[in-house]
Amino acid sequence: MSGIALVRKPGPRIAEGIVTNIRREPVDAALAADQHDAYVAALEANGWRPVHVEAADELPDAPFVEDTVVACAGLAVLTRPGAPERRPEVGSVAALVRELGVRSVRVTAPGTLDGGDVLQVGGTVYVGRSARTNDEGIGQLAALLPERRVVPVELRGVLHLKSAVTALPDGTLIGDPARVDLPGLLEPVEEAGAHVVLLGGERILMAASAPQTAAMLETRGFIVTMVDISEFEKLEGCVTCLSVLII
Repeated sequence: MSGIALVRKPGPRIAEGIVTNIRREPVDAALAADQHDAYVAALEANGWRPVHVEAADELPDAPFVEDTVVACAGLAVLTRPGAPERRPEVGSVAALVRELGVRSVRVTAPGTLDGGDVLQVGGTVYVGRSARTNDEGIGQLAALLPERRVVPVELRGVLHLKSAVTALPDGTLIGDPARVDLPGLLEPVEEAGAHVVLLGGERILMAASAPQTAAMLETRGFIVTMVDISEFEKLEGCVTCLSVLII
């Protein structure tokens, strides 16, 4: 078993989730629930033990659990989401983290930080300066992670840093240079190809909407598991958004 995967089931109001940079489309709540089950099953099949955060059906964006906590070397940094309507999501995540015995700290006002803006690559933590994450939040994160090098990153036209770039198991950054200025980016074929979840070893999780990028990465020696998350993509979600992996 690789570790714990924090997840939260989508509720019946998921179609009301916040949309910022794309046109709103109808979301099928039942299909989203099925897709979430398949996503969780894929994590479990790759050795991660799913642990479900308490349901929050009144909070449409609650399944995007990544934004509520950053897991780093045995520490859980509980965030203060930039969208005020998402801040109630953090309480139940905090309770579960305590139940799991993981040491936790908090980002506090006036800082804002969404976990989707935090990309950890070795000893470096890239943090997107976005509509959801401010300089105070970035500064607090740096203070909470003194052993890491925290690097602010400017974004263009995307919700979160990990909407534009993630990292492969070998540390290579894969992302869209039109959205983010980081050196040495490997460009994906599809936009969704910029989103990978590291499952351990050479294994990665990707969205079914990026088949050509998946094929490209397989030629580089990575083992790709693909999942259909189309209903979450309609809400600017990606494969990283739906879980927090704790080793």
